[in-house]
Formats: sequence, structure tokens, C-alpha cells
Amino acid sequence: MEPEDLAGLRDHIEGYQSDDDVLAAARARGHQLGCVPIGSAGGATLRFLATAVRAKSVVEIGTGAGVSGLNLLRGMAPEGVLTSIDVEPENQAAAKRAFLEAGFGPGRTRLIMGRALDVLPRLTDGGYDLVFVDAAKAEYPKYHEHGVRLLRPGGVIAFDNVLWHGRVINPAIRDAETLAIREVSRAVRDDERLVPALLGVGDGLLVAAKL
Repeated sequence: MEPEDLAGLRDHIEGYQSDDDVLAAARARGHQLGCVPIGSAGGATLRFLATAVRAKSVVEIGTGAGVSGLNLLRGMAPEGVLTSIDVEPENQAAAKRAFLEAGFGPGRTRLIMGRALDVLPRLTDGGYDLVFVDAAKAEYPKYHEHGVRLLRPGGVIAFDNVLWHGRVINPAIRDAETLAIREVSRAVRDDERLVPALLGVGDGLLVAAKL
């Protein structure tokens, strides 16, 4: 297959389910803030996962401007609550705006400002249906351990950007973020508590269900 064919296929996958006006606006705000949001295909996958596990309680590590959160909320049960953690108040303000524009009231979200590794130990073991990770890449291995602890049996953890723009397959690239993504990919694959799959949507989405 020619490179242009591969690019065309990726465009087809990303465009299969396009953003509505609320998602498009949130995506634009994310780019303005410098927190690149998950792509349309990845967002659709999050919505699918939240629906498939009938999620009522979800943890999101990295709020961004609310694109991933909107997709999660749209897949969750009507009474479900999204707990979203971010260190940047501007990001959470943008996300709050997106959630309200989409019709999700304050009772559907719990936005926590702070460093995820400080917040996650305070969350309930086995109390969540889904954990989504899209934050500091160097901390991905630690998010893996916390995420598995937080999941109920049958729950799902998902990591975005695990292809890291192709860097993960180049052994000459050894910066801290790339090494951490390689480490978490191996750890999730080898974790006997999990059933993993590496999905080629967007920049790579690593998903795993807890046994």
C-alpha cells in the first residue's frame, strides 16, 4: 500500500464520525490553549467504551478543553459522573464551558485541579468503570498502577498517544516521554490482571479490560 493510500485511510477513519458544533468548538479551544485534544476517531472510541461498560463512574487524567470528556459523558449512563483531573485552571474552565454547552449540568462532572499523582491516591479502590489517561506522558507507568487499582472487575483503562507520532518504533529515540510510553505499553501487555489491545486510531489508543 502506498503512503498516500495510508494517509487517505487515516483521514477516512478520522472523518467517519465528525464532530458536532459543540465538539468542534471545544477542539478549537483546546488548540488555542495548547492542549491538543484526542482525535475524532479516538473520541468515538471513548464514547463506545463508556457505552459498552455502561459506565456510571469514570476518571479522566488530563481534562484538556473537554473534548475527551464530552465523548465520555455522551457514552455514560444518564446518572453517571465524570471525575476529571488537570493541573491547568484554564483547561478546566474551557472544559466546563464545553460540558454546559452540551447540556451536561454541574452534577455530571467533578473537576479536580491538581497533579494527578497527588489526586489519584485519594480516589476509591475498585470504584470506577473506566479510566482514561491523556496527561503527562512521563508519568504514564504510574497512571497504569493507579488506574488498575481504581477499576472494578470488567472496567477498562485507556491510554492516548501510545504511538507517540511514530517515535515508539524508533530505537534511537530515547527521551523520557518516549521511554515511558514504551514502558507502559509493555507493562499493560504483560499485566496478568488485564486483557489489552493496541488500537491504531489517531495517535494510538491502548485499551485494557480488568479481569
